[in-house]
Amino acid sequence: MQTKKRKSPSLRFRGYTDDWEERKLGEIFNYEQPTKYIVKSTEYDDTFNTPVLTAGKSFLLGYTDEITGIKNSTVDNPVVIFDDFTTGSHYVDFTFKIKSSAMKLLSLNDNSDNFYFMFNTLKNIKYVPQSHERHWISKFSEFEIYKPSQEEQQKIGSFFKQLDDTIALHQRKLDLLKEQKKGFLQKIFPKNGAKVPELRFSGFAGDWEERKFADFIDVKSGKDYKHLNSGSIPVYGTGGYMLSVDRALSDIDAIGIGRKGTIDKPYLLKAPFWTVDTLFYAVPKQNIDLQFSLSIFKKINWKKFDESTGVPSLSKTVINSVGASVPSYEEQQKIGSFFKQLDYTIALHQRKLDLLKEQKKGFLQNMFV
Repeated sequence: MQTKKRKSPSLRFRGYTDDWEERKLGEIFNYEQPTKYIVKSTEYDDTFNTPVLTAGKSFLLGYTDEITGIKNSTVDNPVVIFDDFTTGSHYVDFTFKIKSSAMKLLSLNDNSDNFYFMFNTLKNIKYVPQSHERHWISKFSEFEIYKPSQEEQQKIGSFFKQLDDTIALHQRKLDLLKEQKKGFLQKIFPKNGAKVPELRFSGFAGDWEERKFADFIDVKSGKDYKHLNSGSIPVYGTGGYMLSVDRALSDIDAIGIGRKGTIDKPYLLKAPFWTVDTLFYAVPKQNIDLQFSLSIFKKINWKKFDESTGVPSLSKTVINSVGASVPSYEEQQKIGSFFKQLDYTIALHQRKLDLLKEQKKGFLQNMFV
Protein backbone atom coordinates (compact mmCIF):
# COMPACT_ATOMS: atom_id res chain seq x y z
CA MET A 1 0.00 0.00 0.00
CA GLN A 2 1.40 3.37 -1.03
CA THR A 3 1.74 5.87 1.83
CA LYS A 4 0.13 9.27 1.43
CA LYS A 5 2.69 11.99 0.75
CA ARG A 6 2.84 14.70 3.40
CA LYS A 7 1.90 18.17 2.08
CA SER A 8 2.91 20.33 5.04
CA PRO A 9 5.98 20.45 7.34
CA SER A 10 6.04 19.09 10.89
CA LEU A 11 7.14 22.46 12.33
CA ARG A 12 5.26 25.64 11.35
CA PHE A 13 4.73 29.18 12.53
CA ARG A 14 1.50 29.65 14.49
CA GLY A 15 -1.58 30.39 12.39
CA TYR A 16 -0.62 28.40 9.29
CA THR A 17 -2.46 25.14 8.58
CA ASP A 18 -3.06 24.93 4.81
CA ASP A 19 -1.39 22.27 2.68
CA TRP A 20 1.60 23.39 0.63
CA GLU A 21 1.31 23.58 -3.16
CA GLU A 22 3.23 21.12 -5.34
CA ARG A 23 5.25 22.82 -8.10
CA LYS A 24 8.04 21.98 -10.55
CA LEU A 25 11.36 23.82 -10.25
CA GLY A 26 11.22 24.72 -13.95
CA GLU A 27 8.02 26.67 -13.26
CA ILE A 28 9.60 28.59 -10.40
CA PHE A 29 13.11 29.55 -11.56
CA ASN A 30 14.65 31.24 -14.56
CA TYR A 31 17.97 29.46 -14.99
CA GLU A 32 20.98 28.86 -17.24
CA GLN A 33 22.99 25.70 -17.67
CA PRO A 34 26.28 25.90 -19.63
CA THR A 35 26.60 23.18 -22.25
CA LYS A 36 30.14 23.73 -23.52
CA TYR A 37 32.13 25.69 -20.98
CA ILE A 38 34.45 23.25 -19.21
CA VAL A 39 37.83 24.12 -17.72
CA LYS A 40 40.54 22.09 -16.02
CA SER A 41 40.96 24.64 -13.23
CA THR A 42 38.12 25.02 -10.76
CA GLU A 43 39.35 28.43 -9.63
CA TYR A 44 39.93 30.66 -12.67
CA ASP A 45 39.31 30.69 -16.39
CA ASP A 46 42.16 30.53 -18.90
CA THR A 47 42.87 34.25 -18.54
CA PHE A 48 43.00 33.92 -14.72
CA ASN A 49 40.60 36.85 -14.45
CA THR A 50 37.19 35.33 -13.80
CA PRO A 51 36.49 32.83 -11.01
CA VAL A 52 35.11 29.50 -12.18
CA LEU A 53 32.70 28.18 -9.57
CA THR A 54 31.70 24.65 -8.72
CA ALA A 55 29.62 23.25 -5.88
CA GLY A 56 32.76 23.12 -3.74
CA LYS A 57 33.04 26.92 -3.78
CA SER A 58 30.98 28.18 -0.87
CA PHE A 59 30.19 31.83 -0.14
CA LEU A 60 28.57 33.20 3.00
CA LEU A 61 25.63 35.55 2.74
CA GLY A 62 25.33 39.23 3.46
CA TYR A 63 28.86 40.56 4.01
CA THR A 64 32.11 41.46 2.26
CA ASP A 65 34.91 38.95 2.76
CA GLU A 66 37.87 40.81 4.30
CA ILE A 67 40.42 38.61 2.54
CA THR A 68 39.00 38.32 -0.99
CA GLY A 69 37.00 41.55 -1.02
CA ILE A 70 34.06 39.61 -2.48
CA LYS A 71 30.77 41.25 -1.59
CA ASN A 72 27.83 38.98 -0.85
CA SER A 73 24.80 41.16 -0.36
CA THR A 74 21.12 40.85 -1.20
CA VAL A 75 20.32 41.96 -4.75
CA ASP A 76 17.12 42.11 -6.83
CA ASN A 77 18.04 39.06 -8.89
CA PRO A 78 20.19 36.82 -6.70
CA VAL A 79 22.20 33.96 -8.14
CA VAL A 80 22.52 30.44 -6.82
CA ILE A 81 25.26 28.04 -7.87
CA PHE A 82 25.19 24.35 -7.15
CA ASP A 83 26.34 21.10 -8.69
CA ASP A 84 24.04 18.59 -7.05
CA PHE A 85 21.80 18.41 -4.02
CA THR A 86 24.40 16.52 -2.04
CA THR A 87 26.80 19.47 -1.96
CA GLY A 88 24.33 22.29 -1.55
CA SER A 89 23.63 25.69 -3.07
CA HIS A 90 25.65 28.88 -2.85
CA TYR A 91 24.70 32.53 -3.22
CA VAL A 92 26.97 34.97 -5.07
CA ASP A 93 26.64 38.34 -6.80
CA PHE A 94 29.93 38.92 -8.62
CA THR A 95 31.18 38.12 -12.12
CA PHE A 96 31.92 34.45 -12.53
CA LYS A 97 31.79 31.44 -14.83
CA ILE A 98 30.63 27.95 -13.96
CA LYS A 99 31.52 24.47 -15.06
CA SER A 100 29.03 22.73 -17.31
CA SER A 101 28.09 20.40 -14.47
CA ALA A 102 26.67 23.33 -12.47
CA MET A 103 23.51 25.41 -12.63
CA LYS A 104 23.04 29.18 -12.55
CA LEU A 105 19.67 30.26 -11.16
CA LEU A 106 18.97 33.79 -12.27
CA SER A 107 15.66 34.77 -10.71
CA LEU A 108 12.19 33.64 -9.70
CA ASN A 109 9.43 33.50 -12.30
CA ASP A 110 6.82 34.58 -9.78
CA ASN A 111 7.63 37.83 -8.01
CA SER A 112 5.36 36.84 -5.14
CA ASP A 113 7.71 34.00 -4.19
CA ASN A 114 10.27 34.66 -1.47
CA PHE A 115 13.79 34.06 -2.75
CA TYR A 116 15.28 33.16 0.60
CA PHE A 117 12.59 30.55 1.18
CA MET A 118 13.34 29.03 -2.24
CA PHE A 119 17.08 29.20 -1.60
CA ASN A 120 16.69 27.08 1.54
CA THR A 121 14.20 24.79 -0.21
CA LEU A 122 16.97 23.88 -2.65
CA LYS A 123 19.41 23.29 0.20
CA ASN A 124 16.89 20.98 1.86
CA ILE A 125 15.99 18.78 -1.13
CA LYS A 126 16.92 15.15 -0.57
CA TYR A 127 17.91 13.92 -4.01
CA VAL A 128 19.23 10.39 -4.46
CA PRO A 129 20.71 9.96 -7.97
CA GLN A 130 20.24 6.75 -9.88
CA SER A 131 23.34 4.64 -10.43
CA HIS A 132 23.72 5.78 -14.03
CA GLU A 133 23.34 9.49 -13.22
CA ARG A 134 26.33 11.70 -12.63
CA HIS A 135 24.33 14.88 -12.04
CA TRP A 136 20.71 15.58 -11.26
CA ILE A 137 20.53 18.89 -13.15
CA SER A 138 19.30 17.31 -16.40
CA LYS A 139 16.06 16.70 -14.49
CA PHE A 140 16.01 20.11 -12.79
CA SER A 141 12.95 21.57 -14.51
CA GLU A 142 10.81 18.51 -13.72
CA PHE A 143 11.86 18.20 -10.10
CA GLU A 144 8.88 18.75 -7.77
CA ILE A 145 8.86 20.67 -4.50
CA TYR A 146 6.20 22.00 -2.16
CA LYS A 147 5.75 25.65 -1.28
CA PRO A 148 3.32 27.52 0.99
CA SER A 149 1.56 30.86 0.68
CA GLN A 150 3.59 34.01 0.03
CA GLU A 151 3.05 35.11 3.64
CA GLU A 152 4.34 31.82 5.10
CA GLN A 153 7.27 31.84 2.65
CA GLN A 154 8.17 35.30 3.94
CA LYS A 155 8.07 34.11 7.55
CA ILE A 156 10.27 31.09 6.85
CA GLY A 157 12.64 33.03 4.58
CA SER A 158 13.14 35.78 7.19
CA PHE A 159 13.74 33.18 9.89
CA PHE A 160 16.50 31.46 7.92
CA LYS A 161 17.98 34.78 6.79
CA GLN A 162 18.38 35.78 10.44
CA LEU A 163 19.79 32.36 11.30
CA ASP A 164 22.31 32.51 8.43
CA ASP A 165 23.34 36.04 9.43
CA THR A 166 23.98 34.79 12.97
CA ILE A 167 26.00 31.83 11.68
CA ALA A 168 28.02 34.12 9.41
CA LEU A 169 28.70 36.49 12.33
CA HIS A 170 29.97 33.63 14.52
CA GLN A 171 32.06 32.31 11.64
CA ARG A 172 33.70 35.72 11.17
CA LYS A 173 34.42 35.98 14.91
CA LEU A 174 35.96 32.50 14.88
CA ASP A 175 38.06 33.25 11.80
CA LEU A 176 39.25 36.53 13.35
CA LEU A 177 40.27 34.76 16.59
CA LYS A 178 42.22 32.17 14.60
CA GLU A 179 43.96 34.90 12.63
CA GLN A 180 44.76 36.75 15.86
CA LYS A 181 46.25 33.59 17.33
CA LYS A 182 48.37 33.12 14.21
CA GLY A 183 49.65 36.68 14.62
CA PHE A 184 50.42 36.18 18.33
CA LEU A 185 52.33 32.97 17.56
CA GLN A 186 54.51 34.97 15.16
CA LYS A 187 55.10 37.88 17.55
CA ILE A 188 55.30 36.24 21.00
CA PHE A 189 58.03 33.82 19.86
CA PRO A 190 61.41 35.04 18.50
CA LYS A 191 61.77 34.97 14.73
CA ASN A 192 64.56 32.91 13.18
CA GLY A 193 67.90 34.26 14.36
CA ALA A 194 66.36 36.62 16.94
CA LYS A 195 66.98 36.18 20.66
CA VAL A 196 63.91 38.02 21.94
CA PRO A 197 60.32 38.16 20.66
CA GLU A 198 58.72 41.17 19.03
CA LEU A 199 55.89 41.19 21.61
CA ARG A 200 56.55 40.47 25.28
CA PHE A 201 54.75 40.51 28.62
CA SER A 202 55.90 43.32 30.93
CA GLY A 203 58.48 42.45 33.57
CA PHE A 204 60.50 40.08 31.38
CA ALA A 205 63.86 40.85 29.81
CA GLY A 206 66.93 38.98 28.66
CA ASP A 207 67.59 36.67 25.73
CA TRP A 208 65.71 33.43 25.11
CA GLU A 209 67.84 30.28 25.00
CA GLU A 210 68.11 28.30 21.78
CA ARG A 211 67.58 24.62 22.54
CA LYS A 212 66.74 21.33 20.83
CA PHE A 213 63.44 19.59 21.57
CA ALA A 214 65.44 16.72 23.10
CA ASP A 215 66.59 19.13 25.83
CA PHE A 216 63.11 19.99 27.11
CA ILE A 217 60.66 17.37 25.76
CA ASP A 218 60.57 13.60 26.25
CA VAL A 219 58.94 12.02 23.19
CA LYS A 220 57.30 8.66 23.94
CA SER A 221 55.70 6.08 21.64
CA GLY A 222 52.09 4.98 21.62
CA LYS A 223 51.16 1.30 21.80
CA ASP A 224 48.52 -1.12 20.58
CA TYR A 225 45.42 -1.18 22.81
CA LYS A 226 43.59 -4.23 21.45
CA HIS A 227 44.61 -6.46 24.38
CA LEU A 228 42.91 -4.07 26.84
CA ASN A 229 39.38 -4.24 28.17
CA SER A 230 36.72 -1.56 27.88
CA GLY A 231 36.96 1.09 30.57
CA SER A 232 37.06 4.82 31.30
CA ILE A 233 40.59 5.69 30.04
CA PRO A 234 40.46 7.48 26.65
CA VAL A 235 42.51 6.14 23.72
CA TYR A 236 43.76 8.74 21.24
CA GLY A 237 45.00 8.53 17.65
CA THR A 238 46.09 11.19 15.17
CA GLY A 239 42.43 12.12 14.60
CA GLY A 240 41.63 12.44 18.33
CA TYR A 241 39.56 10.29 20.67
CA MET A 242 38.91 6.72 19.52
CA LEU A 243 37.46 4.69 22.43
CA SER A 244 38.03 4.00 26.16
CA VAL A 245 39.96 1.19 27.88
CA ASP A 246 40.75 0.02 31.42
CA ARG A 247 44.45 0.98 31.57
CA ALA A 248 46.48 4.15 31.10
CA LEU A 249 49.70 4.50 29.14
CA SER A 250 50.43 7.83 30.85
CA ASP A 251 49.34 9.48 34.10
CA ILE A 252 50.99 12.77 33.11
CA ASP A 253 49.49 15.43 30.82
CA ALA A 254 51.26 15.50 27.45
CA ILE A 255 51.15 16.69 23.84
CA GLY A 256 49.98 14.34 21.10
CA ILE A 257 51.85 14.55 17.77
CA GLY A 258 51.31 12.20 14.84
CA ARG A 259 53.97 9.62 13.95
CA LYS A 260 52.10 8.62 10.78
CA GLY A 261 49.23 10.21 8.89
CA THR A 262 48.21 13.55 10.39
CA ILE A 263 51.56 14.90 11.63
CA ASP A 264 50.74 18.62 11.66
CA LYS A 265 47.94 18.83 14.23
CA PRO A 266 49.42 18.49 17.75
CA TYR A 267 46.95 18.63 20.60
CA LEU A 268 46.77 18.46 24.39
CA LEU A 269 46.34 15.06 26.07
CA LYS A 270 44.84 15.19 29.57
CA ALA A 271 45.98 12.31 31.80
CA PRO A 272 45.20 9.52 32.26
CA PHE A 273 45.22 8.42 28.61
CA TRP A 274 46.46 5.82 26.10
CA THR A 275 47.81 6.59 22.61
CA VAL A 276 47.99 4.22 19.63
CA ASP A 277 51.27 3.53 17.85
CA THR A 278 50.66 6.18 15.19
CA LEU A 279 50.61 8.94 17.83
CA PHE A 280 53.60 10.05 19.89
CA TYR A 281 52.99 11.70 23.23
CA ALA A 282 55.50 14.35 24.34
CA VAL A 283 56.01 15.05 28.06
CA PRO A 284 57.75 18.33 29.10
CA LYS A 285 60.85 17.93 31.25
CA GLN A 286 61.52 19.76 34.51
CA ASN A 287 60.98 23.55 34.48
CA ILE A 288 59.18 23.38 31.12
CA ASP A 289 55.56 24.54 30.99
CA LEU A 290 53.14 22.20 29.19
CA GLN A 291 50.98 24.92 27.61
CA PHE A 292 54.06 26.81 26.44
CA SER A 293 55.38 23.59 24.86
CA LEU A 294 52.03 23.02 23.14
CA SER A 295 52.24 26.52 21.63
CA ILE A 296 55.71 25.71 20.25
CA PHE A 297 54.41 22.45 18.76
CA LYS A 298 51.53 24.30 17.10
CA LYS A 299 53.81 27.02 15.76
CA ILE A 300 56.08 24.60 13.88
CA ASN A 301 55.31 23.51 10.31
CA TRP A 302 55.74 19.77 10.88
CA LYS A 303 54.97 18.90 7.26
CA LYS A 304 58.40 20.14 6.21
CA PHE A 305 59.93 17.42 8.42
CA ASP A 306 57.97 14.65 6.68
CA GLU A 307 60.35 11.74 6.10
CA SER A 308 58.20 9.65 3.78
CA THR A 309 57.33 9.56 0.09
CA GLY A 310 53.86 8.19 0.86
CA VAL A 311 51.96 8.51 4.15
CA PRO A 312 53.34 11.53 6.09
CA SER A 313 55.71 10.36 8.85
CA LEU A 314 57.76 11.75 11.72
CA SER A 315 60.38 10.04 13.90
CA LYS A 316 61.59 10.73 17.44
CA THR A 317 64.99 11.57 16.00
CA VAL A 318 63.54 14.29 13.80
CA ILE A 319 61.37 15.77 16.56
CA ASN A 320 64.29 15.76 19.02
CA SER A 321 66.53 17.56 16.52
CA VAL A 322 64.15 20.49 15.92
CA GLY A 323 65.35 23.74 17.47
CA ALA A 324 63.27 26.19 19.49
CA SER A 325 63.85 29.26 21.66
CA VAL A 326 62.92 28.95 25.33
CA PRO A 327 62.63 31.72 27.98
CA SER A 328 62.58 31.44 31.79
CA TYR A 329 60.01 29.15 33.39
CA GLU A 330 58.02 32.12 34.69
CA GLU A 331 57.76 33.66 31.21
CA GLN A 332 56.82 30.25 29.79
CA GLN A 333 53.93 30.08 32.26
CA LYS A 334 52.71 33.54 31.23
CA ILE A 335 52.80 32.64 27.54
CA GLY A 336 51.30 29.20 28.13
CA SER A 337 48.42 30.66 30.16
CA PHE A 338 47.76 33.28 27.49
CA PHE A 339 47.48 30.72 24.68
CA LYS A 340 45.45 28.36 26.88
CA GLN A 341 42.85 31.10 27.39
CA LEU A 342 42.91 31.97 23.69
CA ASP A 343 42.43 28.31 22.71
CA TYR A 344 39.55 28.05 25.18
CA THR A 345 37.87 31.10 23.61
CA ILE A 346 38.36 29.68 20.10
CA ALA A 347 36.94 26.31 21.19
CA LEU A 348 33.95 28.08 22.77
CA HIS A 349 33.19 29.97 19.56
CA GLN A 350 33.63 26.76 17.54
CA ARG A 351 31.11 24.95 19.76
CA LYS A 352 28.62 27.82 19.39
CA LEU A 353 29.05 27.75 15.61
CA ASP A 354 28.67 23.97 15.44
CA LEU A 355 25.53 24.16 17.59
CA LEU A 356 24.01 26.84 15.33
CA LYS A 357 24.73 24.72 12.24
CA GLU A 358 23.16 21.68 13.88
CA GLN A 359 20.13 23.74 14.85
CA LYS A 360 19.80 24.97 11.28
CA LYS A 361 20.02 21.40 9.99
CA GLY A 362 17.17 20.44 12.32
CA PHE A 363 15.04 23.40 11.23
CA LEU A 364 15.65 22.57 7.56
CA GLN A 365 14.47 19.02 8.15
CA ASN A 366 11.31 20.05 10.00
CA MET A 367 10.23 23.34 8.36
CA PHE A 368 10.14 22.12 4.75
CA VAL A 369 8.24 19.36 3.00
